[in-house]
Amino acid sequence: METNIKKIEDMSLNAWPSHKMELYDGWILRFSYFYTHRTNSVEQFGVSSLPWREKIPYCEKEYRRLGTPAIFKISPLVSPDFDYTLENRGYEIQHTTDVMTVCLADARLDAPCPDVVFSSSIPDLWIYSLFDLKGTTSIIHRTVVPSMYRAIPKETICAFIQKEGKIIATGLGILDRDYIGIYAIHVKEQYRRQGLARQICTGLLAEGRKHGAENAYLQVVEGNASAQKLYSSLGFRHFYTYWFRVQPSERR
Repeated sequence: METNIKKIEDMSLNAWPSHKMELYDGWILRFSYFYTHRTNSVEQFGVSSLPWREKIPYCEKEYRRLGTPAIFKISPLVSPDFDYTLENRGYEIQHTTDVMTVCLADARLDAPCPDVVFSSSIPDLWIYSLFDLKGTTSIIHRTVVPSMYRAIPKETICAFIQKEGKIIATGLGILDRDYIGIYAIHVKEQYRRQGLARQICTGLLAEGRKHGAENAYLQVVEGNASAQKLYSSLGFRHFYTYWFRVQPSERR
């Protein structure tokens, strides 16, 4: 199981590059102007030789210089003692996330929907439509994040649904090894609960299978019951959980 978790953790790093990254003794410090926790946190990906009492303050200093709190991602691959260390330093848990997987041979897919449009590239229109769907108004994010999408090193399958010339639903599949990762599932609020997210997901999984993927994974924030219900109905099952430890304000 640990090997498969490591594989998905590696693929998720490939799938969503940060604006800036620093390698530090088996850790990777990711910075993206606090766009998301995932792209603005420290992840452990290799063997460390330095003690935590030295490394944690170093990371705190680096993120302080960049103007954001230090955030550490805690997955099952991270020692529980490290999580306890951060807890004792006052770090709080935020954005607990469930990783779900499915074997595509067992996925329960609907018939293809002709309304879903696919593209092998990620058009600017898709990116800025996604910003609008998510309510992203930060000038810095709207300037920097497009380059993060363009920096994805793996083959992508971009999906969207349009109505009256505007994108009202999005999704992104990222192919890596024998998996397709499902990302950026968003639907314009007035069109929700009409099955559009399901159409996007079904289309991406079917396209992934055409491209040779045998499995799929996705990440959903704990407590998002409607999304978890949708993904479960497609055959996804919970695999593991991770969360973020966020530096308290008094230590910044």
